[in-house]
Amino acid sequence: MSVSLDDLSTIRYEVVEPGEHGVAVVTLDRPDSRNAQNKRMTYEINAAFDDASRRTDVKVIVLQADGPHFSSGHDLRDTESFKEFDLVSPNGGFSAEGQEGHMAWEEELYFQMCWRWRNIPKPMIAAAQGKTIAGGLMLLWVADIILAADDALFSDPVVGMGVNGVEYFAHPWEFGARKAKELLFTGDWVTAQDAHRLGMVNHVVPSSELRPAAMAMASRIAQRPSFALRLAKESVNQTLDAQGQFNAFRAAFSLQHLGHAHNRIRFGMPIDPSGMRR
Repeated sequence: MSVSLDDLSTIRYEVVEPGEHGVAVVTLDRPDSRNAQNKRMTYEINAAFDDASRRTDVKVIVLQADGPHFSSGHDLRDTESFKEFDLVSPNGGFSAEGQEGHMAWEEELYFQMCWRWRNIPKPMIAAAQGKTIAGGLMLLWVADIILAADDALFSDPVVGMGVNGVEYFAHPWEFGARKAKELLFTGDWVTAQDAHRLGMVNHVVPSSELRPAAMAMASRIAQRPSFALRLAKESVNQTLDAQGQFNAFRAAFSLQHLGHAHNRIRFGMPIDPSGMRR
């Protein structure tokens, strides 16, 4: 079933000043759950990104979030069926036994979706406030430019749950190898200021100025020629591709599911339950 942009329930989507310098704004809108990412939110984001990518009156995409926090990560209480949505990858067998089904649906919902978004041929700006945890990081990392409020905090604590990190494993690329190891090993928070120093965040602004700053950046970029923007983005992405980014992501995703399989054997569940109590 296709997601309708006229019937969104987890995000808001609008195009500001459509035309030669239009900006598409996608807003995560589950503040009561701290914008936890369920299947519906994933496919609604994808529908909005698809629309923005195809429109000739949109130059730049902005991703932001309502509420005090950008995202608390994956919604572990989500029970909606994949049958409600059109898949983006040639995956199926989500109910298969063992690790097979789990790996199939995480590849569809997280790994392939994030890689798809990373390669959208238009500049994307993300704006984060409050806490961004685990899976929420992946929503930021697909963006080309990240702005953070001065109160923003970032963390991926899932090593404590018995796996290597989130599915779109960009930590070494975003933080550098040694800092990535420290953050994964400890689960510590990264402040907005440290994220800026490490290169994950482009700019840190006061919380009250986050959205205006993101829109100002988008409007400035939207003045540039669309084809040149596409070529510039693809040139940088191809540099990362030449460094082996996709292969590294793919290998880490496979190792994550080795961790899940180990936990199933040892604990009878895909994560180490002791990590949920920390």
